[in-house]
Parts: sequence; C-alpha cells; structure tokens
Amino acid sequence: MWSGRFREPLNRKFELWQRSFPFDWRLIPQEIRASKAHARMIAAAGILTDTDLAEILAGLDRIGADFTADTLDLASETPEDVHHFVELELTKHIGTLALKLHTGRSRNEQIATDLRLFVRDAIDQVLADLAAWADALLDQAVRAGDAVMPGYTHLQRAEPVLLAHWLQAYVQMILRDASRFTDARKRMNLCPLGSGAIAGATLALDRTIASEALGFDAPTANSMDATSDRDFALEFSQCAAALGLHLSRFAEEITLYATQEFGFIELPEAFSTGSSAMPQKKNPDLTELVRGKSGRLLGAATTFATIIKGLPLAYNKDMQETQEATFEVATTLGGMLPLMAPFTAALQFRLDRMETAASAGYLNAMAAATYLVHKGVPFRKAHEKIGNAVRYSLDKGCELNELTLDELKQFGDEFGADFHDAITLRATVDCHDVIGGTATAQVAASLALAREKVAALTPQQEQVHV
Repeated sequence: MWSGRFREPLNRKFELWQRSFPFDWRLIPQEIRASKAHARMIAAAGILTDTDLAEILAGLDRIGADFTADTLDLASETPEDVHHFVELELTKHIGTLALKLHTGRSRNEQIATDLRLFVRDAIDQVLADLAAWADALLDQAVRAGDAVMPGYTHLQRAEPVLLAHWLQAYVQMILRDASRFTDARKRMNLCPLGSGAIAGATLALDRTIASEALGFDAPTANSMDATSDRDFALEFSQCAAALGLHLSRFAEEITLYATQEFGFIELPEAFSTGSSAMPQKKNPDLTELVRGKSGRLLGAATTFATIIKGLPLAYNKDMQETQEATFEVATTLGGMLPLMAPFTAALQFRLDRMETAASAGYLNAMAAATYLVHKGVPFRKAHEKIGNAVRYSLDKGCELNELTLDELKQFGDEFGADFHDAITLRATVDCHDVIGGTATAQVAASLALAREKVAALTPQQEQVHV
C-alpha cells in the first residue's frame, strides 16, 4: 500500500510483528460501511461514475456477505491491516476499479472512523444489556413485595430494609452507568472521513455525505484532531471500568449472601458449577468470574491512558495498540452483560431467613431512638438512652422489643405503652418515609419511576444509508 518510496523489502519478522490484521479484522463490518460512505462521497465529487459506484457498492456487499458466512481467509499473512484486506478482497471481485476507492482518503481517517463505528455499536449493545439487567432486578423487586432483609454498614447489621430497596440500589448504579455511556456516545458521534492523513482531503469532498450516510451527527471539525483522537475509545474503557466496579459489587454481595453463613440466596444451578473433589459443592462461578473480569476492564482503561498520554499530533503507530484494548473491553462486556439478566431472574431469595436476620441484632435501635425524638428527647440523648437499653438487653440476652415497659422506664420516663408498636419490623422499615428511603410506599414509588427510566435506556438507532 505504500511500497513505492522504498527500495528494500521489510524485514520479514518485523513485517509480521507490526501487522494489525490479526486483531483488527474485527473491524471488517465497520470498514465496509465506512468504505461505502466514502464511495458515495467521491462519486458526488465526480471521481466515480454511477456505474463505478454501483459496482464498488456491490463488491463491498459481497465482502460483507462473505464475512457473515465466515468464508473469508482471516488467517492470511498478506494483508497488513483491515483496510488492506478489504481492498484486496474488493480487487478480487471488481478488479482494478477497487483501487479508485482509496482516492481522497488515508488509512489514518479510515481507522479513526472504523473504531468510532465499532465503539458506537458496542455502546448500543451495552445499553440494551444494561436495560435487560435493570428490568430483571426490577422484576425481582416486584416479586419481593414487602419482604425485609438486613441492611449492612461495615458488613455489620445496621437497619432493616426492603429487599426491593436493595435490588433498586443496583438499578440506580445501572442508570448512572448508562448515562455515562450515553454521554460518551453523543460526544464521539462525529465523522472523521474527509480528514485525510493529517491536513484534510485534497479533493473538494462534501463531508456531510459520509457523515449522514453513517448516522453521525456531523463531520469532525479539525483534521489533525480527527485522525489522532482516541478519546472516544478511552471514554468507552473508562465507562466500562466504572460499570465493572458495579458488576463486581453486585457479584460480591451475591457470593456472600449465597454462603451457608448468610443463607439469603439459593444460586441457580444453570449458572453454577460443582467441585471435582467435593460432591456437595455448588460454586458461584458466574459471580466470581464477573468479580474477576472487572480487573480486565480496569486494565484496559489504564492501557489507554498510558498509550495516549505522551503522543504528539497527529497519527502515531502507537495508536494501533489501543485497538486491542478496545476489543478487550467490548469482548469482556459482551461476555458478561448478556448473562446478568437471566442470572438475576433465576435467583431465589430465602425471604424467611432474611426476615429472621432482620428481626434480630437490635436493627430497630434507630427506630427506637426516633420514637424518643418524637417524645421531645434530643437525638443525642435519645441515642444514649437506647444505647443503654441495648447494652442492658445484651446482658439479659433478649431483643429491645422483649423488654417490659418497667425495664424501659429505667432509661427514661419517655417510654410509653406505644413503644413496642413503634419498633416492630414493619414500623422500623416504614419510619424511613422520605424520598429514597426504604418505607414501603417510597419503594413502590421509586420502582415505578425506575421502570420509566430503564425503558428510556436503549438509544434510537441512526438512519444509516450505506
């Protein structure tokens, strides 16, 4: 593709080592779409006749069909990169006319366009998978109804919460993740075609033709930035890293709650494995792998930042190394996320065990202090009084609600006959009656609102005319 300047052939080992086709073949669908858009653009500029354009478009369609049918020779050592490969394949189909397609463009703008299309496609799939996972969580929340579980701080039982409240906490994380991907997608949706190698195309191309054909919002504004920009891939990896942290937190809690020590969850057999040595085991392999694969996403984000941080304008060969990190992120998310919805839907919660755990360990202490606040006791004093009552109960080996009114009176005259009703499990949950709280009515309202937000996650597809 560039040998005219050189007298000597490339060192064979170097030639094979520097090739990107062993991994950038994944961009064949995007390269075909971008090439068709470029063909329309140079046809409008008079470089191609209508017959030429039709023949090139048909040839590119044949390559796409061969890719879908898995009949292309992706192991070939001849092509240097995906652009070279598509040109060689097109030449097989339509002869030397294929060589006209490269008129007015550079591989620098080609790879910048292909990667944007790839990342955009990947983001759309991520958003769809996130919506499916969020729906599965919300479905479980509906089934949970008013079931109660212990909430934890410092991994110590803190206050009872509705199981539906706990499930919706992860829905909120998903909504934040989706907003990050959506924002990144909007920022990157500009078309580099027509940017040339660095200074812009040397032909009078109407760049809006390619931009509109590929569903971009507009052409990029600066050719040097367009060909060297990888912010969109960096953002993709960073959004994925944040999502990976949330996936890992969910996986960690499911792993803990499925242990016999907690016993809150029965793992679905379809997503678990056994032990080759211990017949009784049912291991949480899915959640453990999700927890581990979050490290891959963090690693890819670090790789991007490290490669990009010292690059001068404009294109540099270092940027080739960002491609594999991009594919790693898409592959890792593409493996994990589609499993999250069916896995979550298959989880079985042991509601009786959760309620038993939420009913013991003085999880109603905050509600008890709130009771005294309503009796006019300053919160700090109420906290102290209930703390003394908890210590007394610990020594006696009973719960707060098992103390008699006479026993409670030793900690303050404010305790009355209505105290026990104020610290039942249901009253303890429902006293958190604020927006975002775990009170039954608030959780029902937040669930309905979450449904609306999740329904809006999947983006509208651009009209593509290639």
